[in-house]
Amino acid sequence: METETLDIKITKTAKSRVHDQDVNNVPFGKVFSDHMFVAEFENGKWSKAYIEPYREIPMSYALAALHYGQAIFEGMKAYKDVNGHVSLFRPQNNFHRLNKSAIRMAMPEVPEELFFGALTELLKLDSEWVPTGDTGSLYIRPFMISTDEAIGVRPSDTYKFIVISCPAGKYYSEPVRVLIEHNYIRAVHGGVGFVKAAGNYGRSLYPTKLAMEKGFQQVIWTDAETHTFVEESGTMNLMFLIGDTIITPALSDTILDGITRNSVLAVAKDWGYKIEERKISIAEIVEAHKKGTLNEAFGTGTAATIAHISAIGLDDVVMELPSVEKRAFSPKVDEYLRNLRKGIENDKFGWMYKIC
Repeated sequence: METETLDIKITKTAKSRVHDQDVNNVPFGKVFSDHMFVAEFENGKWSKAYIEPYREIPMSYALAALHYGQAIFEGMKAYKDVNGHVSLFRPQNNFHRLNKSAIRMAMPEVPEELFFGALTELLKLDSEWVPTGDTGSLYIRPFMISTDEAIGVRPSDTYKFIVISCPAGKYYSEPVRVLIEHNYIRAVHGGVGFVKAAGNYGRSLYPTKLAMEKGFQQVIWTDAETHTFVEESGTMNLMFLIGDTIITPALSDTILDGITRNSVLAVAKDWGYKIEERKISIAEIVEAHKKGTLNEAFGTGTAATIAHISAIGLDDVVMELPSVEKRAFSPKVDEYLRNLRKGIENDKFGWMYKIC
């Protein structure tokens, strides 16, 4: 694939909408910042790059992405520290994972300078949209779609890489109740469960709807072959503190390599916790709960950071977990990561990428 240096053409909005909003108190994913970035791929190369006021994109009903699912995305956040500086959390990992998704979905890779140029220029323009509250952030959604206007099952010849953003507070306001799902599946070996393809999330909606009708907010996905091992929870990686050991499913081609997951494990190791990355069976979780050694369960992800799990449902049985106040690890690591992003904690891991 041919690449070249692209100048980003910038068209600023005539009037910012930021003062019409309380960016520290908006619903997640519904209020978008002033500007958006777009890059266009055609004739085998990225040929245009521009920033313009956020708007709807006119498109053909024959758009390839709508029919054949060539659509990938990333989720990342910008934070404003106590000195007012705006930084991204581990964006290099998002860059590599986006291109990992692109390769698997037969889409062009995004050049590094284009990816970081887009983020830098957007955040300079929309820095006022970054919340200042303790749990606030600017959620950033880079994504790519196929844009051929043609019906036919083949990789598209044209694509758009787009970046939009929205101010966000806590994704879950309370600990979540999750239901172990052993009928429907999220991912199979040889599939696309390890990348952020749009179809992974569409297929999860119906089982989650059924779980919500039973009083749960999310599901725990199990392996496709036997439905005996847990893999992820909703859109998050999954972790347990059993006894004094943090256990999480090992990465595979059915489990997303979560950036928050990686960060939590790095912090836990630094703090001296025992860590096991391996298969975890439903039976092991049930047995640990019976013995009283299932001390914590939580999900990790960009949107939620740490989502405490208050109860795990299995068929007609509900396993209640200790209250968050009684947990030793997950509240502590949640606070640590929050303070790190706010500039209160020293960035000993070198994870923060300062923008302005």
